[in-house]
Amino acid sequence: MSLDKHHLVIRAKYDYFYSLTNRYLKKLLDINLPRVVILLGDLLLCIFSLFVAYQLRFNFNIPLKEINTFSFVFAFVLIVRFSSFLIAKTYTGIIRYTGTKDAFRIVLTLAAGSGIMLISNLIRHSLNLFYLVPFSIIAIEFLVTVFLMIIGRLSVKVIYSELKNPSKDKAGVIIYGAGDAGIITKRTLDRDRGTRYKVVAFVDDDSKKSGKKIEGVEIYNSSQLENLQQNNDVKHLIISIQNITTQRKEQIVDTCLKYNTRILNVPPVHSWINGELSFKQIKKLKIEDLLGRDSIQLDLNKIQKELTGKVVLVTGAAGSIGSEIVRQIIPFKPKLLVMLDMSESALYDLELEVNDLNTDNNCRTETVIGDIRNKDRMHNVFNTFKPNIVYHAAAYKHVPVMENNPSESILNNVMGTCNLADLAVSFKVPKFVMISTDKAVNPTNIMGATKRIAEIYCQSLNDNNEHTRFITTRFGNVLGSNGSVIPRFKKQIELGQPITVTDPHVTRYFMTIPEACQLVLEAGAMGAGGEIFIFDMGESVNIAELAKKMIRLSGLELGKDIQIVYTGLRPGEKLYEELLANEENTLPTHHKKIMIAKVKKYNFESISKDIADLISLFGAQDNEQIVRKMKEIVPEFKSQNSIYQKLDN
Repeated sequence: MSLDKHHLVIRAKYDYFYSLTNRYLKKLLDINLPRVVILLGDLLLCIFSLFVAYQLRFNFNIPLKEINTFSFVFAFVLIVRFSSFLIAKTYTGIIRYTGTKDAFRIVLTLAAGSGIMLISNLIRHSLNLFYLVPFSIIAIEFLVTVFLMIIGRLSVKVIYSELKNPSKDKAGVIIYGAGDAGIITKRTLDRDRGTRYKVVAFVDDDSKKSGKKIEGVEIYNSSQLENLQQNNDVKHLIISIQNITTQRKEQIVDTCLKYNTRILNVPPVHSWINGELSFKQIKKLKIEDLLGRDSIQLDLNKIQKELTGKVVLVTGAAGSIGSEIVRQIIPFKPKLLVMLDMSESALYDLELEVNDLNTDNNCRTETVIGDIRNKDRMHNVFNTFKPNIVYHAAAYKHVPVMENNPSESILNNVMGTCNLADLAVSFKVPKFVMISTDKAVNPTNIMGATKRIAEIYCQSLNDNNEHTRFITTRFGNVLGSNGSVIPRFKKQIELGQPITVTDPHVTRYFMTIPEACQLVLEAGAMGAGGEIFIFDMGESVNIAELAKKMIRLSGLELGKDIQIVYTGLRPGEKLYEELLANEENTLPTHHKKIMIAKVKKYNFESISKDIADLISLFGAQDNEQIVRKMKEIVPEFKSQNSIYQKLDN
């Protein structure tokens, strides 16, 4: 037989015996040992520790005097240890899942037993009797027993973990953040027997931590992140830092995407289950995490004065914005929160959610089904509840749908708003906050034009009454709202369908729903009346690039696993959105993210007549007539990618 063949035979035999040994070891470690066996094993360790303590204390030459009393010492120590184990139930845990709490309980139990031995010595000393167990023996026996019991359990745990999930089969993981959350994240991965992750490095922005180790894993500076991914087989990076900025998070993601490293995120501490992080809570990073911005500082005292003990009416309460306004109002404990919407199912779901949020019953709520276009119904709502402040979020908002249905858009967005505004004045409501849109600026579509007309009416009405202050808030797209691009892209990715983008150059401003609603409450509280508040929307986002990043975050490859299809701009859409018209400028406020738009003033009688004429066209259902009248009211309304462009010539 040649040397190579001989080597192959030996190798085959080795692999066979290795796999056989592994199989039997796994079966052995899978067995839950009876408690009595664990208890007897712990007692044997105590006996061995006592023997070792005597040998170490007397340098392996035990005096005859100590040998003569050893039987008494042996019996006493065994009784103490046996009793303490029974009381503390240290033998009831499953050894292969030993954790820090188990180890701490063992230390406390052994310390208590050693304490009993010390006390017995002191009692015997007070009675002029000799010490039963020398103090030095007590100390050494305690240390050796602690070491053996904990190391024994941890050894079983490590062997079991390695056999179940060999290190060579585990995916390399970098934890970004070497603070408390990072350590907890590593321990969560370690204790979860189903995980196939192995932490290869910690990365932290704090250069002082660089070169140190946490539980045997080295900490690297953030500047070394790219090198770590180049030189190691890293499959995942977990961001564990709780207060990381969005800008820093985006830099980390861009680096990871170069090396096809999947990014995971540790949720905020307040969402951990019973204060403990679960492996299942570590989720894939969402695109919303990169588009959101740093937390907003609100003037809580001013908002509290505005809302606490007041009757608040929210229209469109079951929608994306309306429902979040409701959630954020509840903690301010209004006297009554009236939630109005025409969608029965969505309003019912909101009612159930609000009941869960309002567990202390500090905020009385009322759900009302109603259509803002029905003035009689709205009159009944105002007459019944007598609101002190109205947040008007009800509106039709989908641009292509409204482009094909201008009469309905007018009916809801214009006439509905006028109904509410007029009733607010009639019932002397102190404040009316209207939620508008950036599409009202230089509108290119029906929806934006209707919102601009509604803005004009509310502003002019503010100057034509003595009791109600009208405030308008204007912002762009919100992440996760019904019909927005991100939920649509997610669904297309999940189904493996091509992602549809209207144009490679189209850009949009984005803001999270909570952020937008926080600014609505802040602006509503600071408004004196007549203002149009605009929000700092940050940088505009290229939608095509957004889609590409979502594909890569999903672990897919553009052009191979999924395609992007450009469908062309939809009716009424424009490439770029604006927050201010050309003739407008802004004034700063005390809040850096809120500005006041200086806009053209309109005469109330004139705009009222124009709107009445516009609504009167509804009966004829002549879309061209309706849109032509809208363009007269809002001269800057220039249609784009629409059949109504001919009316601009």
